[in-house]
Amino acid sequence: MFITANFDSGNIDVIRAEDATDIELQIRRDNQSDFYQWFHFKLYGEVGTEHVMRITNAGESAYPDGWKEYSALASYDRETWFRVPTQFDGKTLTIAYTPEQESVYFAYFVPYSYERHQDLIQWAQQSSLVEHVFLGPTLDGRDMNLLVIGEPDDSKRKIWVTARQHPGESMAEWFIEGMLGRLLDDEDGAARKLLQNNVFYVVPNMNPDGSVRGHLRTNAVGTNLNREWAEPTLEKSPEVYYVLKAMDETGVDLYLDIHGDENLPYNFLAGCEGVPCYNERHDKLAQQFKDTLLAITPEFQTEFGYEVDKPGEANLTVASNAVSERFDCLAFTLEMPFKDNANLPDEDFGWSANRSAQLGADVLSAVYAVANNLRD
Repeated sequence: MFITANFDSGNIDVIRAEDATDIELQIRRDNQSDFYQWFHFKLYGEVGTEHVMRITNAGESAYPDGWKEYSALASYDRETWFRVPTQFDGKTLTIAYTPEQESVYFAYFVPYSYERHQDLIQWAQQSSLVEHVFLGPTLDGRDMNLLVIGEPDDSKRKIWVTARQHPGESMAEWFIEGMLGRLLDDEDGAARKLLQNNVFYVVPNMNPDGSVRGHLRTNAVGTNLNREWAEPTLEKSPEVYYVLKAMDETGVDLYLDIHGDENLPYNFLAGCEGVPCYNERHDKLAQQFKDTLLAITPEFQTEFGYEVDKPGEANLTVASNAVSERFDCLAFTLEMPFKDNANLPDEDFGWSANRSAQLGADVLSAVYAVANNLRD
């Protein structure tokens, strides 16, 4: 028996692994940070023997409530990921599984590898609609990528979409893949119409360093990027620094920041009701955006979500709040679950990569619904 996390986005420490029924593991903390929750490892075990893996530090993780009613994901081929029996007693997360093949991967959510990220960027670059912009290097020396989709023009509305500020929220990049697939489909009428009067600025992965390192929430030096939007620096948060600089150059009419939520088993939007500039125009646009999503997909709902900020009390270090205030624009944080959509559960797969991608495609319909009114 052998357990390893020595690969892209891998994260686990093996404390004890001599007996298949008594495997003790721990999740590593993000570098220079106390955050941890993401795990991703490979088990070489005995086929037909139940392996009981106990993650003994789960109860002290960043979001311990996230383990309640959660089921870990497993895969033999790293393409199809399925849910496996998982229990949480308040301290220890226990995964019990009998392998059918010699090796099997386990992960907190379906990984989106750095290799796939690079493939996505280069695939998009092949379209005549796309300009691939290098924004700058990360602290680990990786490239920050921006995809400009559509022909830039001052008269066109500027729609910005960023994903994966928190690297463990890999469903966010699956969302982007689905959104780009529809946006670059020249037989999709809504996409074609959108690109006549709008330009999309898409950052598929805001945190490539944290993604490769197997972090939950921070970049290479332990910075939570979604608390850096007031005063980003090249020393601590170059990823935000580059993106905000590009936003200043283009302007922003609509901003979507794509995330995953550990606790809530729903898809939902967090708006910017608490920013000083928020007014009736923003509120009307926000309602139209939500109503459109409600009408086209049962995966979205508005009953459950975060508490709405009171007027003037928004945290302006958070991306959606900061961008809304800076550019007087409609902005949302979109959250997807690590568990499942409780309103439409799937026992085998839970919330998945495919469902994330489909939601990304569906959100374009909501963008289409509000696009013409963004500057009214």
